[in-house]
Amino acid sequence: MAHLNQRRSQNVNGDFYVDTTCIDCDTCRWMTPEVFSRVDEQSAVYHQPTNETERLAALEALLACPTSSIGTVEKPKDIKVAQQSFPILVAENIYHCGYHSEKSYGAASYFIQLPEGNILVDSPRFTPPLVKRLEEMGGIRYMYLTHKDDVADHQKFAEHFQCDRILHADDVSADTRNVEIQLTGSETFTLTEDLLIIPVPGHTKGHTVLLYKNKFLFTGDHLAWSERLHQLAAFHGFCWYSWSEQTKSMHNLANYSFEWVLPGHGRRFHADREIIGQQMQKCIDLMESLK
Repeated sequence: MAHLNQRRSQNVNGDFYVDTTCIDCDTCRWMTPEVFSRVDEQSAVYHQPTNETERLAALEALLACPTSSIGTVEKPKDIKVAQQSFPILVAENIYHCGYHSEKSYGAASYFIQLPEGNILVDSPRFTPPLVKRLEEMGGIRYMYLTHKDDVADHQKFAEHFQCDRILHADDVSADTRNVEIQLTGSETFTLTEDLLIIPVPGHTKGHTVLLYKNKFLFTGDHLAWSERLHQLAAFHGFCWYSWSEQTKSMHNLANYSFEWVLPGHGRRFHADREIIGQQMQKCIDLMESLK
């Protein structure tokens, strides 16, 4: 939990604050930009909530913070309301799990609710309020892991929900050696009629992305919207395997059709397919310039 004696001086006065344990993961800023901003390479409260909607959003960010760096001066009596709001609906049957894990440096995790069995995309923290809500929503059939960086509490979820985990063999480590479905090679893998797993080596050797209904693309650390560049981009400074391979992977990904980019790190992006196509080309052009 956050500590008032470590409250950052950059916070405005009021109930909510960020303390000095913030790791600058950006979670609170993209979840609740009306309250949190970046000041001196960490998050801070620049605007205290002034209505119930803003307060709920701030409490959701507090719960999602992977390092518990957000606190309130007064004990929040409405914290259970925020707990019940997770997972948060993004669109259609897609949800943001919240409860980001420090083990994944605050990466976002998503939940796809399906009649034939639900899918957890990457791992949030294994925390009782979220687990209870996922149980109420039908549990988990598959736990799809985009790459080795964002597996967090995968073992606890697998044991509790008896779900099959999916990860490319090139990203399997000692911690994930018991993953049930280990993909191999560079060919796409059809999980169901509406779910396609696409290998995109680059950020890591075994990175893959998940395309659902040719509409929702779960991109892990391969692709995200950059607020700084104001375009879709890849993380050149955080490419652990091969930038040239990631550029090739992006060329390949541009051949697919989708409307949503839902990343682990970075910002979401939603637009029509034509604009997405233009943005993908801008991303590729930028990547080519950085080779």
